[in-house]
Amino acid sequence: MQEEERFFDRELSWLSFNGRVLQEAKDPSVPLYERIKFLAIYSSNLDEFFRVRVASLRGLKALKKKKQKKLGIDAKEVLSEIHAMVEEQQNAFGKIYRREILPLLGACGIHLIEKPISSEQEKFVATYFQENVRPLLAPVFLHRHEPAPFLQNKALYFAIALLTREKQPLEHHALVEIPSGELPRFVMLPSEGREVAIMFLDDIIRESLPELFPEYEVAYAHSIKLTRDAELYIDDEFSGDLIEKIKKGLGKRKTGAPCRFLFDSDMPRNMLHLLMEILLLDEEDIVPGGRYHNYNDFFSFPNPGYETLAYLPQPPLAHPELNLARSFFEQISEKDVLLHFPYQTYDIVLKLLAEATLDQNVEEIFITLYRVNSTSEVVAELLRALENGKKVTVFVEVKARFDEETNFYWADALKCAGARVLFSMPGWKVHAKVCLITRREEGNVQRYAYLATGNFNEKTARIYTDHALLTKHDGITADAAKTFDALLKGELYPDKDDFHFEHLLVAPYNLRSRFLSLIQNEIENAKLGKPAYMILKMNSLEDSEMIEALYAASQAGVKIRLIVRGIFRLIPGIEGFSDNIEAQSIIDRFLEHGRIYIFANGGDEKIFAASADWMTRNLSRRVEVAFPIYDERLKMEIRDIVNLQLADNQKTRILDAEQQNKYRKPKGDEPKVRAQTDIYRYLKEKLED
Repeated sequence: MQEEERFFDRELSWLSFNGRVLQEAKDPSVPLYERIKFLAIYSSNLDEFFRVRVASLRGLKALKKKKQKKLGIDAKEVLSEIHAMVEEQQNAFGKIYRREILPLLGACGIHLIEKPISSEQEKFVATYFQENVRPLLAPVFLHRHEPAPFLQNKALYFAIALLTREKQPLEHHALVEIPSGELPRFVMLPSEGREVAIMFLDDIIRESLPELFPEYEVAYAHSIKLTRDAELYIDDEFSGDLIEKIKKGLGKRKTGAPCRFLFDSDMPRNMLHLLMEILLLDEEDIVPGGRYHNYNDFFSFPNPGYETLAYLPQPPLAHPELNLARSFFEQISEKDVLLHFPYQTYDIVLKLLAEATLDQNVEEIFITLYRVNSTSEVVAELLRALENGKKVTVFVEVKARFDEETNFYWADALKCAGARVLFSMPGWKVHAKVCLITRREEGNVQRYAYLATGNFNEKTARIYTDHALLTKHDGITADAAKTFDALLKGELYPDKDDFHFEHLLVAPYNLRSRFLSLIQNEIENAKLGKPAYMILKMNSLEDSEMIEALYAASQAGVKIRLIVRGIFRLIPGIEGFSDNIEAQSIIDRFLEHGRIYIFANGGDEKIFAASADWMTRNLSRRVEVAFPIYDERLKMEIRDIVNLQLADNQKTRILDAEQQNKYRKPKGDEPKVRAQTDIYRYLKEKLED
């Protein structure tokens, strides 16, 4: 079998995932404002895809064919397929927006209008423009033989044609930036009764262009947007201050090379050619679009108080085994605790840190921070711990894409408060989510560990599904301490095997090899007639070595169930090759983020939760941690949750060899199962028992 017959293309499989996001926007069972939110998510995802992946492919395209072949990629062909797939999805996006979302909004009395309808609205728009918008506008005239104006990344502009007021008018051209960063993108107008009128900021400006250009007649105005390369391109293998390189790179990101020029397809060709000439754009840069761009602004689309148009709030649950009135350390000493976000409250994590801050027996806190909230309560607790005289060691990953500046801010705050702050190591990105607390008990040092699949971020903990383990297990906490020892060294040498982990699977040390060994064990058990199966849930499955191991397991008779949210390069269901592999993807209200790996192990299941997906970067170029679930009652709890996900027939798409993204539907009298709803119900029932 050729490689292209064994693996889906990485980029196209990601676009297939974004297509599943778009399906949620089309699903009539989803509340209207949630459908609008999924349009915003799709748009935001696509922007980042172009800024990162397409920009990288454009760089690869410049390499010689021989070099591309060595890398296993034909960048030109992949880019062509990407543009074709994106165009198809964008057409679907436009139909959903125009034919479904707008009419449904209208039926609810919410009207997104292009022009004011009443005299009162006209007066409001004129006043709003003069008082709020006009001071922020700075028109720039375009001239072929003068330096081009700089277009900000992802900013919106009007490309405007102006005619002089003469018998034989001359055409001039100008750009005006739409200040959607300073003003709301959507403006509510005065309306009568229960009807609601909303205008795009774009249309308020469009209506008012004659006031901005009083000496000209406005011929037309069409919106444009330029997306720039977001990669920092920092060669951190060489000498030099990595932190300074990243800080300088953040400034360069705003001026990155163009990778997508989005324009209103109704724009006259002469204007498009002028812009391409002035902005030095190629045909491959340009992407036709509609009247509006930056649909990710729909995250903030105003809801005039119609609660039924969005999902009803789902209050996070308390944990049935944690009494907030008792010491968490006492309770963790009695038994391990498993947490499930966002179904259960993240306040447990904050209370654990708060207790560590006040407990006179706690000596030191170690923690990894990858993506923290801009107003982080986690960091606030760490700062309080420092005020109370605790030692705090924080590893801050400053290479977390698009969160670098926030991470720098909190790192500086912690450092100023007296924390030992460690930054990125050359060549490695620290993605593990681990907190280790040392406590003096009866003259001895006792360690407590928090290990998770998701970030120390109370904001994303409300919308990402994740799992976390609280334990004082001596072996697990000893391995967690070794992980921090490795980070404290400042350099990693996995080939030297200078750290031996018995319980945790830690990349770049033993995570890949242990997973491969677990797969091989299933193959051997299948040959011996023992129970042999795997249930693997992750965000992305991309690494070719792991996929080849799964193919080998399938051919040996191992039954494999996969739940993969995003990138999926494995091709399931090929007779005699991968026909023992079934795969699905769940897209619903919350973003599926937890990684769970279950191995039959001859009837004595081994279960791991992890920060790592099966991507080459996670297994080989990051510091990641997978942690075992030893307690039988917690293993049963994980199994119950995963079984609900496997049984989902409301929000599951089948991942097949054709990448059709078909919904799985109940068969016959099979009961409806919606995993996220049913998991919440399951955990609520445990709380009420």
